[in-house]
Parts: sequence; C-alpha cells; structure tokens
Amino acid sequence: MKPLKPSMKENKRYLLIKGKNLKENIEKSILEFVGKLGLSKTGLVWIKENIISVNRESVDIARASFVIYPEKIEVLKVSGTLKGLKNN
Repeated sequence: MKPLKPSMKENKRYLLIKGKNLKENIEKSILEFVGKLGLSKTGLVWIKENIISVNRESVDIARASFVIYPEKIEVLKVSGTLKGLKNN
C-alpha cells in the first residue's frame, strides 16, 4: 500500500486545555454542540491528558463548544506542532 501524499493528509492542530474531567467533558461538549457527524469531522484524538488533536478546519468549532458547555474548559494554547505547545 502506498503512503499518502502530503497534500492528501489531514492537517492537525494541537490544543493545550485545562479543566475538570476532560476525557468526558470535551467529547460531550462537542457532541452537544455539533452532533455525531460534527464530532467525527473534528477528528478528535487524545495525545495526553491535557492535549488534544483536532482537524485544522474544526478548531473554531471545538473552541466554541468549550465556551458554551456548562463546566469550564479553557484552551490555553493552539499550535501546529507538539513542540510548540511545550515552549511555554
């Protein structure tokens, strides 16, 4: 099987987040805001307990869903690389 061309790969952005019960609350907030189809389009992947990866086009959707969710979820930084998040 041939590897994908760089132009065909999904561009990711990494979000450094802060809050309580992040594993449950992040998925619930995006699911309530845009539904199952929207959650799948975001391409949400957990990197660490406070770092998530989302599709580049869905960063605004993810951030908006965190704002309207009742429990506080705060985005501290958004970066295109994991190394960029660690240089705080």
